[in-house]
Amino acid sequence: MKHLAVIIVALILTSTVIAQDFQGKATYKSHRKMDIQLDSTQMETDMHKRMIEMMKKQFEKTYILTFNKEESLYKEEEQLEAPQPAGMVMVMVVSGESGKLYKNTKEKRYTDQNEMFGKVFLIEDNLKEIDWELGSETKNIGEYTCYKATTKRTVEVVKGGISVNGDKDLDTEPEPEMEEITITAWYTPQIPVNNGPGKYHGLPGLILEVNNGRETLICSKIVLNPKDKVKITEPTKGKKITQEKFDAIMEKKMKEQREHYKHNRGDGDNIEIKIRG
Repeated sequence: MKHLAVIIVALILTSTVIAQDFQGKATYKSHRKMDIQLDSTQMETDMHKRMIEMMKKQFEKTYILTFNKEESLYKEEEQLEAPQPAGMVMVMVVSGESGKLYKNTKEKRYTDQNEMFGKVFLIEDNLKEIDWELGSETKNIGEYTCYKATTKRTVEVVKGGISVNGDKDLDTEPEPEMEEITITAWYTPQIPVNNGPGKYHGLPGLILEVNNGRETLICSKIVLNPKDKVKITEPTKGKKITQEKFDAIMEKKMKEQREHYKHNRGDGDNIEIKIRG
């Protein structure tokens, strides 16, 4: 009996060590749906076509999620910026992009190191519970069998997509509207961690694909228990702030930039690009 007890304890200790050592690295590609509107007085010139292709590539990014059973670090893969066509002016910046996002699913918190307007912020806040509805539909992503899960979220959106040299009506910034969107995720129980790209989490398996109606993130590569162990280090540099306060600062700065551009733009041949929503 004593011998059996020793074996049971040994198995428990072994499984604990395996859980602690378990780690992986997942690569995600982003694709964004864009509604590009040309000025009614313009034709689709070669320059416009090249510019639109460049805009699409700007939203096709690669992210790396390094994870273990309880923690993860999510960041964009560094790459050279594509040159912008002469005469193009970007007047709005898509906010919400993360520099280094650390998540601790056990402690239900995150730290997001984000650099905006030349200043580094350290956003520390709690992970919000996501009310997932688990479905029975499945599909394969690579060699993994994934199950569908959905959730609904009410978000503030600005209609209008992307406009190029917008009409006068588009020069007037539209009022944001509240809209209920459906988020669809595909997760695999074959990788038993309740994590995923961005702030997505809370499913019984790693999320390999997620779509919010405008953007799709899909996993293109997974390496489990790599030979060279990876370190998951929580970022510490930056001004500590909550998500709510950071969002308020971003909204104020974006408004200031829009006003600055409206008062300082010239009458030349510049191409104006507005990114909305």
